Amino acid sequence: MSDYSFSPTGEKFLLPEQDDYSKEFERLKELVNRQRALGREIVLVMGIGFVGAVMAAVVADAHDGKGNPTKFVIGMQRPSTRSFWKIPLINRGLSPISAEDPEVALMIERCVNKKKTLTATFTYDALKLADVVIVDVQCDYLKESLGNVRSGQTEMKALEESFEIIAQNISPQTLVLIETTVAPGTTEQIAYPIIKKMFRKRSIESDPVLAHSYERVMPGKNYVASIRDFWRVCSGVNEEATRRVVKFLNEVLNTEKFPLTVLDKPIESETAKIVENSFRATILAFLDEWSLFAEHNGVDLIKVINAIKVRPTHSNIIFPGPGIGGYCLPKDGGLGLWAYRHIHGFEDDIFKITPLAIDINDTRALHVAQLTRDALRNMGRPIASAEILVLGASYREDVGDTRYSGSELIVRRLTEMGAELRAHDPYVLHWWEFEKQDEYPASSDSLKRFFRGQEKLKDLRVNQDLEKALHGIDAVIFAVRHQPYLSLDPDEVVNKAGGPIAVIDCFGILNDDKIKRYFELGCEVKGLGRGHVKRIKDQVREEKEQMETRRVI
Repeated sequence: MSDYSFSPTGEKFLLPEQDDYSKEFERLKELVNRQRALGREIVLVMGIGFVGAVMAAVVADAHDGKGNPTKFVIGMQRPSTRSFWKIPLINRGLSPISAEDPEVALMIERCVNKKKTLTATFTYDALKLADVVIVDVQCDYLKESLGNVRSGQTEMKALEESFEIIAQNISPQTLVLIETTVAPGTTEQIAYPIIKKMFRKRSIESDPVLAHSYERVMPGKNYVASIRDFWRVCSGVNEEATRRVVKFLNEVLNTEKFPLTVLDKPIESETAKIVENSFRATILAFLDEWSLFAEHNGVDLIKVINAIKVRPTHSNIIFPGPGIGGYCLPKDGGLGLWAYRHIHGFEDDIFKITPLAIDINDTRALHVAQLTRDALRNMGRPIASAEILVLGASYREDVGDTRYSGSELIVRRLTEMGAELRAHDPYVLHWWEFEKQDEYPASSDSLKRFFRGQEKLKDLRVNQDLEKALHGIDAVIFAVRHQPYLSLDPDEVVNKAGGPIAVIDCFGILNDDKIKRYFELGCEVKGLGRGHVKRIKDQVREEKEQMETRRVI
């Protein structure tokens, strides 16, 4: 039987067969020969996911002072049933990523169809043609229990296999640039030995031209700018590698306005990424306890944070929402813990704050289920069999990335408690963490293993029709600050729901006027860090009592 890869829209693509590989390599050789004749450097991006696809387009869009393209880019993706569909889509000039930034789709279409500087492929033989290889292969940190990062481990297999495949195919002078966030020490103590060993087998005496430079990509409104127009840190394993990576990044990124920071060794560049993300994760975890304090003591933490942000030195303080999602913050600190012991061989336990922050962020979303239960209880309704709508499946506003989203844990815990869940998200067509939870992100990695009663979630579909999603619900959870949710009118929501509902605000989405209106409509409102809602509820009750008194008089 033939295997197919299905795109998010349902279009199916036949996976390549053995004969297709040689034909594909001939196609690439013809393209590369024409591009070299034009004086363009050949760049291969290994892994065309959320980072690699956009990085490939940024490099393909690079040009010299006269506006002439300087690079030809081959995006390479392993032909699996889960990911192969990205290749034919890119080759049509279509973006495999859904995001609010219009430049993503425009840039990919421009580079594929107009500039002819971008193509995608499935064959590793393409590595033979590259002057530069950018590695954007995932390096996961697998957690063995929820809320205990110390029990996990770094999944190095895919990355190590990629290094070996690269070393088998590249020319000795090819620059290998690791862009993946990796455990500190990976470039020098894992990638370098693997490539060097394979070079020896190939009778290549020269050292690999190997470097590390991490991206700071931020999916959303500034997706492209967060790669092209943002500061970069880099380092090479030797002088030649450092010189080459600096030259390359200066040619493809806006380093005139956002200069490179060049460090002495790759482990410093790798550590910079881990510390950077651990710092941000720690700030967010720090606010979790103050969020609970606010709820218990009548404080609106949103107003508190806004008041603090007026001070310039504290302008980066942010509300954590229902957990910290995305691919980086939930796991990156774990890479540091793992590297300290398993790459560098230390046995002492020096890490205290970093793992605690990850554990707090991992379990914060579970509190949303408690608030939902309490809100329904206050309305005299049980959580069991309640119809609950989660607004927002992605991990952050205005992007279609569901990896490690707080919303997933909300859905799983409420399902475990007996509720019936619905989901709406304008940027997400398929919530694979549920639809394919037996195999996504891997057969043994689904978060379903931490909860009971999860089988029915395979049938959960992200509704694109908000009116239909609202019909007949008992509760609505504002989980993500998507733009369409910020302007929802309470009267309209309650009308479409068919009557008073429980309303849970996870992200400071509702202002006081909207909270008050929901109470006036007979709803119950609760929110993360929003302890002041009881004052508003009491105010509405007092106003109603005063109106009743006036009627009697």
